[in-house]
Amino acid sequence: MGHPLLLETAVPVTEFNSPELDTLVDDMLDTMRTENGVGLAAPQIGVNQRVIIFGMVENQRYPDMQPIPMTVLINPEIEQMSDEMESGWEGCLSVPGMRGLVPRHQQICYRGFDQQGKKIEREVEGFHARVLQHELDHLNGILYLQRIEDMRLFGFEQELNEWQNPS
Repeated sequence: MGHPLLLETAVPVTEFNSPELDTLVDDMLDTMRTENGVGLAAPQIGVNQRVIIFGMVENQRYPDMQPIPMTVLINPEIEQMSDEMESGWEGCLSVPGMRGLVPRHQQICYRGFDQQGKKIEREVEGFHARVLQHELDHLNGILYLQRIEDMRLFGFEQELNEWQNPS
């Protein structure tokens, strides 16, 4: 947080199936796995392109969430499938150690392309939808804390855990 690239709108990818794109995706996957994340956007590693990755089988940060298929999504677009919103706790690799309660659309459809330029389109809900919206925000220069409606529900993860689960 604080790097100006995280506040910019990322530029579309124009060349698919290239060594540069493969290297970017590999770097993103390495970073996401090292940091135990479930998603990452290219601007988070200093690359101003519309590329996100996300997915998980199990993750200690989100132990009760359903698996999400590992996905590379390039030039993503989103469509809200309903006006229903749901608030949920979010964190971010760009804002380490912090969490906030963020409202997101419960059901969405997203579209984009994989590394080879093949079209991807999925209708999703719940945590999968939340992760996608969070990562897409990064491509539009938005950090999750800008979506928090009540800043009393934002803080250090350790403090929030103690407050929510007192001994």
